[in-house]
Amino acid sequence: MAFKILVVDDELTLLNTVRAYLQQEGYTVQTATNGRSALLVFRDFQPDLVVLDIMLPEIDGLEVLRQLRQTSNVYVIMLTAKADEADKVIGLGMGADDYVTKPFSPRELVARIKASLRRLGGGSAKKELVFAHLRLDEEARLAWKEGQSLDLTPIEFDLLQTLMNHHGRALSREQLIDKVWGHDYYGDDRVVDVHIGRLRKKVEDDPTQPTMIATVWGAGYRFEDEMA
Repeated sequence: MAFKILVVDDELTLLNTVRAYLQQEGYTVQTATNGRSALLVFRDFQPDLVVLDIMLPEIDGLEVLRQLRQTSNVYVIMLTAKADEADKVIGLGMGADDYVTKPFSPRELVARIKASLRRLGGGSAKKELVFAHLRLDEEARLAWKEGQSLDLTPIEFDLLQTLMNHHGRALSREQLIDKVWGHDYYGDDRVVDVHIGRLRKKVEDDPTQPTMIATVWGAGYRFEDEMA
């Protein structure tokens, strides 16, 4: 079955171009030109990935993202024409998995989407990672803390999986980007810090004093939970 993608943008030329490129790759594509219709299409279409512009009429992209995150962990790539890095950080902090800054090449966006869907589709991993406080099923892409299911976005799951697979080893931002976002990622490496912050809120007892996902100053991050 083909992956389903929802593309939301009020620039019709861009919208139609991106849709054509994605359909050529075999994806099933639906589109929306404003935030209100995006929420309605999402409810009925249930896409695997959403490409979402920040600047939308009726309901802006950040509010659409906020409402999506109330019920879904669908992979979201934000589009922004703004040069202000704060907009990107806000979007990531609200739960976006990635962002692309306009103007962009449709081929680059499609490549980013394909890489994201490859990760979501899973690979040969068929094992569980079990530690004192956390358990992660790599094939089912599910995680639990002390028996309670964790509500993780795709990027949060991939980050946690990568850190757990490298237990006790410090990974730099560059290494995490290469393993989680892919070697062809060309965004700001601060994306790692934002997602680590969100992940800590879900796995740590006290996110302000993390005991499992430690910051290694000058080096990156390290997973320190004890193996079961």
